[in-house]
Amino acid sequence: MQYFQAVQEGKRRAAKAQMALFDVAGFAMLTLTTKKVNGKFLPVGEEEHAAVIRTEEGCVVVICDGDGFTKAQSKALKEVEADRVFEEMVRAGTKAFVGRAITMWARTHPVIRGG
Repeated sequence: MQYFQAVQEGKRRAAKAQMALFDVAGFAMLTLTTKKVNGKFLPVGEEEHAAVIRTEEGCVVVICDGDGFTKAQSKALKEVEADRVFEEMVRAGTKAFVGRAITMWARTHPVIRGG
């Protein structure tokens, strides 16, 4: 897949995740649309998993693919609010991310709430 195609498909997938998170959290923004695997750019995965990570600003609910690459994120929240959003996402059918770390932008964050 060419880079441009990966970006376009990744943007479609990330926008879908953004809308799902927006419906629950009231705010969501796109994060990644592509990931680099074995030196090749690929779109973020189709699957959607929810997790909570801690950033310098607070707790953030993310929607990521099965490899832990984020597609959408909430704004920074207090931990209790992030837990509420996470639980609502799971109740609505989003799977909890079972990995230990999430890649958002160029950083890796440990998962504080997932599967």
